[in-house]
Amino acid sequence: MIFIKNGMIDTVTNGIIEADVLVKDGKIMEIGKNIVAPLDAEIIDAKGKFIYPGFIDAHTHMGLWEDGMGFEGADGNEETDPITPQLNPIDGINPMDNTFKEAVQGGITSVCTTPGSANVMGGQCIAIKTHGRRIDTMIIKNPVASKIAFGENPKSCYGKDEKTPQTRMAIASLLRENLKKAEEYLEEMELYMEHEDHDKPEYDIRMESLLPVLKGEIPFKVHAHRADDIFTAIRVAKEFDIKLTLDHCTEGHLIVEELVEEGYPVIVGPSLSERSKIELRNLTFDTAGVLSNAGLNVSLMTDHPVIPVQYLPMCAGIAVKHGMKKEKAIESITINPAKALGIEDRVGSIEVGKDADIVIWDGCPLEIQSNVIYTIINGKTVYKK
Repeated sequence: MIFIKNGMIDTVTNGIIEADVLVKDGKIMEIGKNIVAPLDAEIIDAKGKFIYPGFIDAHTHMGLWEDGMGFEGADGNEETDPITPQLNPIDGINPMDNTFKEAVQGGITSVCTTPGSANVMGGQCIAIKTHGRRIDTMIIKNPVASKIAFGENPKSCYGKDEKTPQTRMAIASLLRENLKKAEEYLEEMELYMEHEDHDKPEYDIRMESLLPVLKGEIPFKVHAHRADDIFTAIRVAKEFDIKLTLDHCTEGHLIVEELVEEGYPVIVGPSLSERSKIELRNLTFDTAGVLSNAGLNVSLMTDHPVIPVQYLPMCAGIAVKHGMKKEKAIESITINPAKALGIEDRVGSIEVGKDADIVIWDGCPLEIQSNVIYTIINGKTVYKK
């Protein structure tokens, strides 16, 4: 049990208040003034400090590309087949990787870990906490999305070997082909469940992994930088009536009116990186602010290890410098990614009943000189400066 007193709390969803927080059994039990601290509670005096919900990175490769390693620690891309929707990061993440410790020290308490973008269908995505020894005990939701990729990455991975896909047309074609197969598989499975005399379809792990997408239970997590790739993703999604999050969205500022009309969640980044390929030629930190100011729910991401995950708050601070409103920048690394990932019932704000993922700062976290004083995950202090 933890009792945090005298702090200035940014609840994110219910404003900024000066109050106390009581944590019990891994959950936020009470928020308010003049709460009586239980005798057995660990007391943290946060006077003069700032309390935020743990920050959430909506798109990383945490634990799949291990820190300071080459091939031996690269487990994010199965570059042998462009269609691998059945892969799941739970079997590739190493939570002993040093970057999990750095995430905790930086106030990042939850991340979405995704496969890479070499494949058109790269695999499932998983939402996890950033503290733990065994990945099975760190899961928030699995799967939380299914990864698909457009543009240069799948083209460059397979086109150089004279394999499909070599073109954007082939990428879209492969998506449609496999979604149609998954639809037919689902229809056959439903007929089997409804009619005893109907043969059960032969088990297909790829098609099984796409059923949550077709049923609307999870979205496709779309790797798309260019505007035309974003529109192709939306086109295919409408054909099959499926959900999307638009990740990277590098040219989003060029098509803001269309994105507002469509209303999909956007996850912008990594903006603090070089224009390492042609489709990044319009990369700018302005994108998040432009989309947010137009009314879209914007999340920021590091694409770790492209940007080290602990610098997520710094990216939010730079976004403010480039036109994003401060409160929207905080939302972009708390409640917005929680909503985009479908885990807002547990994380993303300081509310009674939610997971006790709380970070105490000595200043505004969007300012580079501010430090994390305490990181609490699931009601346990996992870092203290």
